[in-house]
Amino acid sequence: MAEPLGHYQEQRVGVFVDTQNLYHSARDYYERNVNFESLLRFAVGGRRLVRATAYVVEKEGDTSAWPFIYKLSTIGYKVRRMYLTVKETGEGGRPIYSGNWDMGIAADMVRLMPYLDVVVLGSGDGDFVEILEVLMERGIRVEVIAFRETTAQRLIDAVDRFTHLPEIPGAFMEPKNA
Repeated sequence: MAEPLGHYQEQRVGVFVDTQNLYHSARDYYERNVNFESLLRFAVGGRRLVRATAYVVEKEGDTSAWPFIYKLSTIGYKVRRMYLTVKETGEGGRPIYSGNWDMGIAADMVRLMPYLDVVVLGSGDGDFVEILEVLMERGIRVEVIAFRETTAQRLIDAVDRFTHLPEIPGAFMEPKNA
C-alpha cells in the first residue's frame, strides 16, 4: 500500500555524501564527474531536508579542492573537511596517505538520528552496513545512492532502497569540452 503523498512530503531527510568514494567511482568507471546538485535533488525527492553533508578529504596546502568545496556549499551541502595524513612510507620513501570519513559520517548519522525519518548515504562502502542497520532498527528508512560497480553487495542487500547513481537524471557534470 502506497503512503499518502502528504506523509511522504513530511519525511525528514538527512543526506550524507562521501565525495571521495563517488568521485573515484565516477572517474574510474565513467570518466565523468558526479553532479552533486542533481544527486542532492534526487536524494531529497520532495521531502523535507534537515541537513545535507558532503565529506571531503584534501591534501594540506593544496588549494585545488577549494572551488569544489565552495560549489558544494552553495548548492546546499554543509561541507566537512579533513586533511590527508601520512599513514606510512612506501618504496623510495614516498609517503602513503590516508584520509577516511567513515567514522565521522557514522557519528553524524547518530547525532541527527532523532531528527530524521530517512537517511540517504552517498557511498558504496560496505563498512556502513552496521550503522545503517542500527538506524533501520530504530525505524529510519535508509537509502543508498552509489555506483553498482563499486558498491558492496551486502550494502545493497541491507538498505531499503539502492539507486545506481548513473540512473539519476543529470547524474554527471557536462564535459568541459562539450
